[in-house]
Amino acid sequence: MSNLNILIAGSGIAGGAFAFCMLRAYPDANITIVERDPSLRLTGASVDIRSSAVDIIKRLGVEPAIRKHTTNEKGVQLVDENGKAVATLEATGDSDSQSFTSEYEIFRGALAQVFIEPIMNRVTTIFDDSIDRYEERGDKVLVTFAKSKEVKAYDLLVAADGVRSKIRAAMLNTTPEEHIHGGCAHVAYFTIQKDMLDGGRLAKWYNATNGRVVFLRPDPDPAGRTRGNLVMVTTNKDVETRKKLDKAIREGNKSAMTLMEELFHDAGWLTPEVLDGMRESDDFYFSIFGVVRAPRLQSGRRVVLLGDAGYATPGIGTSLAIIGGYVLAGELLNRAGDVESSLKAYEEIMLPHVNSLPSGEGFMQWVNPQTWWGIRIRNAVVAFVLGLKLDKLAKKAAPALGFKEEKVAMPEYPWPAE
Repeated sequence: MSNLNILIAGSGIAGGAFAFCMLRAYPDANITIVERDPSLRLTGASVDIRSSAVDIIKRLGVEPAIRKHTTNEKGVQLVDENGKAVATLEATGDSDSQSFTSEYEIFRGALAQVFIEPIMNRVTTIFDDSIDRYEERGDKVLVTFAKSKEVKAYDLLVAADGVRSKIRAAMLNTTPEEHIHGGCAHVAYFTIQKDMLDGGRLAKWYNATNGRVVFLRPDPDPAGRTRGNLVMVTTNKDVETRKKLDKAIREGNKSAMTLMEELFHDAGWLTPEVLDGMRESDDFYFSIFGVVRAPRLQSGRRVVLLGDAGYATPGIGTSLAIIGGYVLAGELLNRAGDVESSLKAYEEIMLPHVNSLPSGEGFMQWVNPQTWWGIRIRNAVVAFVLGLKLDKLAKKAAPALGFKEEKVAMPEYPWPAE
């Protein structure tokens, strides 16, 4: 079936990557993207591309466009309260063996645009609306839109609506929060309208006590800007702080900014300037650094979870979104548009892989200690490892010892020639 009628909920990287791949597989497919924001959200923090997603962007021919829009970040530097360098972890220059800074560091909005821009005139977009409910009836999904109240029928509903997916909740008969795990880190993302790195290409990572992190990343904008992150890493015992942070997410940006000012007012280093930049920013976003592990990725019929809606994973979530979009479109291509068997095959490929991945919660807590002595021990360990170049030695030895980046086992899909 080459003219599938598909509704994608969410215009982010997952939804855009799937639409891009689907139109490669079926140029006559009818794709509609519904987005709750009033326009495409082309802002956002720095994300990266790793594992099988690197192979995919090369196969799709979008790697040059992605490289053109990378942030040119050269690595990450740990600094103390005086701004003095403690240790520097540089980018490797090798897309098959990447460090903290990827060879494909790119802002979320720029990456979304790489996938969406070439197909914008081939898809229908509905902005400032969302899906209120759906019903699977026969070989169709009947969707009711929240604002317009229109009811429309589709062959396939793709839930790319993020960590707190309402479609996931409806499909699994739970709440949007039910399958979100972890929650040890909450992050504020924003753009500071000045260059706080003095033209440097190294990101700066500063830790204060009580799990407070100030993270500054370079922005290649010639006007001079910095991407700021304020991160709160909590212990499993610090229930009250987590409640405050979760409440701020529910209440919105104004509440989140006020809470960040309250928590970071005495953090030290450049924090006062960062807080000022946060207040003046026009792209502030506050979110939990959580893990989603849905027990199923499809309804058994015509609804499927994609990207963060099904398997949000800090650190590699963007890569999984690209991989998921590619696999879903590839399975629909392999099965001549047979939706139900394609969704099952997609789930059989993606679910075991994402379930094998670590949550990263323990690592986040270890690298962002709560006390000054913990921070100093962490600094000493990192400086020792990097000083002796043990990190580079480990990277070289890993393949020979059988340790390497795990990739997704997927078929070779018969993509039509462009």
